Amino acid sequence: MKNVIILGTGGCAAEITFFIEDNNSKAQENERINILGYIDYADHVKDHYDRYSFKAPVLCDIDSYEPKPDEEVLLAVMDISFRKKMIEKLKSKNARIGSFFHHNVIKPKELTIGEGNIIGPFCMLEKFATIGNYNLMISYCSISHDCVLGDNNFFSDTVIAGSTKVGNNNFFGIRSFTTPGVEIGNDNIIQAGMHVDKSIKNDTTVFYRFKERVMVIPKK
Repeated sequence: MKNVIILGTGGCAAEITFFIEDNNSKAQENERINILGYIDYADHVKDHYDRYSFKAPVLCDIDSYEPKPDEEVLLAVMDISFRKKMIEKLKSKNARIGSFFHHNVIKPKELTIGEGNIIGPFCMLEKFATIGNYNLMISYCSISHDCVLGDNNFFSDTVIAGSTKVGNNNFFGIRSFTTPGVEIGNDNIIQAGMHVDKSIKNDTTVFYRFKERVMVIPKK
């Protein structure tokens, strides 16, 4: 049984906790994951912890966390800049940043993938894709053949089409997708529902302005 500590107490932590609990219900005892507890800053705990009825306790805040050799930390936050800071902080403490794959993820044995990735249910990681470190895929994501992903990217119900290259620290909103062969740099925000059909460099937000307003068309 693997011991993990979840970094975060918000909605993302609640989702990943649920994924782990569901995975445990179908896994052999020696393959189950034991959630020791949660670490987060006090203001986050106050706003979120009680809402989600977590079974394991809050152990401490992130600054005072002292890693142990028999445990891993799962990054359960979706804010890219905050994730980046937490990765740096955990690495400075020599903490082990763990990975988690839900039992129904489809992936080849030969997949090239780094450390600290969390892959939720109903995701497909195709053969010949290359995935870096500390990426988070919530659910229903597809990473196609010959894609190259960097580090610390967030994907929500996202389709990355074949031969797409994605850099570091990018946020992909729900049901966003790419055209095959585009290149996406670093620190970009792809809003929900967006189709990225052209390569983009760095520090760019992709969105449609008309989506800022709800339009109601009455029936005649």
